[in-house]
Amino acid sequence: MQVNYNDRNDLLYIRLDDRKREIINRRISEDVVLDIGEGDVIVGIEVLNASKHLSLERLLPVKYTG
Repeated sequence: MQVNYNDRNDLLYIRLDDRKREIINRRISEDVVLDIGEGDVIVGIEVLNASKHLSLERLLPVKYTG
């Protein structure tokens, strides 16, 4: 599992599976998008406007990208 946060875009991405695979993006709310792989397996979660929804300090260590 890998957690990345981009502070410029306030975007949090949680990658649950590191294998390369085709994915489909499925928006489940205004600020949450799921990456769905083969067999309807969730392989990633993207949270837009993350600082509005999460306490980012509690997610450390997080790899920050700017």
